[in-house]
Amino acid sequence: MTENQTERKAWMGLLARAPEGRVAELIDAHALNQTMSHLRPPEIGSVMVQGRAGGTGAAFNLGEMTVTRCTLRLDCSTVGHGHVQGRRKADAEAAALVDALMQTDAADRVRDTVLDVLEEEERLRRATRAAKAAATKVDFFTMVRGED
Repeated sequence: MTENQTERKAWMGLLARAPEGRVAELIDAHALNQTMSHLRPPEIGSVMVQGRAGGTGAAFNLGEMTVTRCTLRLDCSTVGHGHVQGRRKADAEAAALVDALMQTDAADRVRDTVLDVLEEEERLRRATRAAKAAATKVDFFTMVRGED
């Protein structure tokens, strides 16, 4: 995978994991809206999720998951794609807009005002969840009895 593909995969994943409505809020707050046309309007469907026993075993079908996807084109002809879990048409469209903008000259501004903010918020959510889990940790120990 090239460096550009790796970067794009990272921001697409970040957009897909963003809380409902958050990407659109950031777009509106920083006036990043663009004139666009839909190549594929937001549509809801399902995908088959696969798992692996132990993370390395043979793949098996775990079940279906509802997703929403969208593909749009900016006036400058840049195409963006968005995929999010659940029935969230507005979020899929916002993700597609950010994906398209990240391929234009506005990429640095979008990274600073949207992606970096989402990344920090995700880091804080994970830290909070880890702290809650750590608070429930039980340390087991074995006492050696004096009898042999």
